[in-house]
Amino acid sequence: MTFTALHDLERIGTSTWLDDLSRERIHSGNLAAMIEIGVLGVTTNPAIFAAAMSSGNAYDAQLKELAAKGATADEAVYAMAIDDVREACDAFAQVFSSTGGRDGWVSIEVDPRISEDAAATLTQARELHQRVGRDNVMIKIPATEGSLPAISDALAEGISVNVTLIFSEAQYRKVVAAYLDGIARAHAAGKDVSRIRSVASVFVSRIDTEVDKRLDAIGTEDALAARGVAGLAGAYACYGAFKELFAAATLPEGAHVQRPLWASTGVKNPAYPATLYVDQLAGPDTVNTMPQGTIDALLEGAGLDGDTLTPGALTAHSQLQRVTDAGVDLADVYATVEREGVEKFVDSWTALLNELDTKLAAQGR
Repeated sequence: MTFTALHDLERIGTSTWLDDLSRERIHSGNLAAMIEIGVLGVTTNPAIFAAAMSSGNAYDAQLKELAAKGATADEAVYAMAIDDVREACDAFAQVFSSTGGRDGWVSIEVDPRISEDAAATLTQARELHQRVGRDNVMIKIPATEGSLPAISDALAEGISVNVTLIFSEAQYRKVVAAYLDGIARAHAAGKDVSRIRSVASVFVSRIDTEVDKRLDAIGTEDALAARGVAGLAGAYACYGAFKELFAAATLPEGAHVQRPLWASTGVKNPAYPATLYVDQLAGPDTVNTMPQGTIDALLEGAGLDGDTLTPGALTAHSQLQRVTDAGVDLADVYATVEREGVEKFVDSWTALLNELDTKLAAQGR
């Protein structure tokens, strides 16, 4: 095994998970190669599956079989996604075992169209967990107000959960409360809580994209100087809350902390360093889920600066205040990016379903 920057990042305390999955990546041997260089897990979302299933011919044979069975587009997309996730879980089985369940996870997301329906979200979380049938599958549930109860309920049933679309410290604190409630209920129900894991996915670059746009519109010297601050500062604030809340919590024996996961870590602004949301978000008990381009940049980079999260948490709120003082309404930013985050996933999912419906019809469904 060749030592890489991903192993260095792991030593600092941050596990690298790949934010991508496709059948071609699995069957070509690329996923195995990524594990060899230090990738410790995989996350997926509707946009990722839309991209994977809309290109190439890796899914053609299965689509033909599904069409012959009269499958709907909804049935087809999950049949194919579940097969991919199951294979990826098997590829990460050794990582899962060697890390004692800390890493080696593969995430699959519930239908984004039901993000405000807790009952429907829980029903699908159960179904996905059962159909994948692997100990190292995490079910992604969004941190919307409507889905928060489903997060607690899924954890209480022993389902490992990746809580996604977190954009603010206030929202993050609600997610931790949901986790602590769920894990306590799981323990009370006699579940082996040592087998339940969870991550809280805090989105970073999308915050800077929205805030920087508003700062540019304000145009003052202070506003322009505050560009590129909000994304990192928001993540630092969540990390500070993580340390505070879990230091105060009394977890059931054998239970684990819910690790913060840094998501949306590919830079959107080409003026920013390609690894900005990696080397500046490195620290104990965290995960960074990166697109391929960010992993490549990290491997080619000059190296890491050690734990940047612990000192960052100390200045998080003062940095966010800079953005507020410059004239940006951060509460409105968080509401906007959450709404747009759900909408983007819904749009990707809907477009994929429409495309698969056309392909199934062409196969004579």
